[in-house]
Amino acid sequence: MKSAIYTENLCKNYLEIKAVDRVNLSVPSGLIFGFLGKNGAGKTTTIRMLAGLAKPSGGEGWVDGESILDGKNLAHKIGYLPEEPAFYGWMTPIEYLDYVGRLFKIPTDERKDRIGKLLEGLGLTGPAKRRIGGFSRGMRQRLGLAQALINEPSVLLLDEPASALDPSGRKEVLDMIVGLRGTHTVFMSTHILADAERVCDRIAIIDQGKILIEAAQPELRADFSVPIFEIESALEDQVRFSSWIKQLESEPWVEDVQLTGSVGRIRVTDFDIANQALPPMVVNAGFTLIRYEVVRPSLEDIFMRLVEKEGSE
Repeated sequence: MKSAIYTENLCKNYLEIKAVDRVNLSVPSGLIFGFLGKNGAGKTTTIRMLAGLAKPSGGEGWVDGESILDGKNLAHKIGYLPEEPAFYGWMTPIEYLDYVGRLFKIPTDERKDRIGKLLEGLGLTGPAKRRIGGFSRGMRQRLGLAQALINEPSVLLLDEPASALDPSGRKEVLDMIVGLRGTHTVFMSTHILADAERVCDRIAIIDQGKILIEAAQPELRADFSVPIFEIESALEDQVRFSSWIKQLESEPWVEDVQLTGSVGRIRVTDFDIANQALPPMVVNAGFTLIRYEVVRPSLEDIFMRLVEKEGSE
């Protein structure tokens, strides 16, 4: 499969700080690619280099066959949405998109047609003649997606497209991104793991400028397939339950224990041993059991394991 984005040992240094450290990526065409990491991990710096807005300190990258060092040709291949897009508040969406379209030298009739379709597709037909300065954050994100799509790019670079939105706004934006699958390659950075789990076909996790892993979601889950035991007690037994579950940390087959209120999550190193040992331990503990469940590790579980492992090394 053709790579829409490809990098070789991509680096970016700021004095002694390695913001991006020898990043190697291969993003297949037509997928939604999640670029995950904590704040400060190197996500925005990488995207800015892919967009031609920051010059690499080393290495090279290509987007749809164009070198990221060739800004003139690269601009016609990409659509870019920064984390906090800026607009001219006195303009309307129609005026702003027309302005961007003219920058790309799109002919007048074609430009008007594209603007109409984008406004309709992104739910901005109603406020199309209102001043952008009065828009909510969600409406600004939709307009940002429209401007990123005006030149009909093959690759979309989205930096934290839903991080500052409320649940309703985030759902709207994520639904729009899902609708682009197959027609565009979407490279989406985020630190909200549930968003990536919901929409992304393939995942890369970056920490301290380095790629820890890159794989399709099913492959990630297969590699981290040891299930997690979730045990929930009655609220009135929370103190007893808390004491009991913390004692599990001393068991050799327990890797990690997390307690949230009356729910304990037990990550184990050996499922067979844990599956035999836990039920009688629960029975003898003396608290009222509400729920006992074996669950698959979430993307958040996988992320935390990788980041914690990298930190300990």
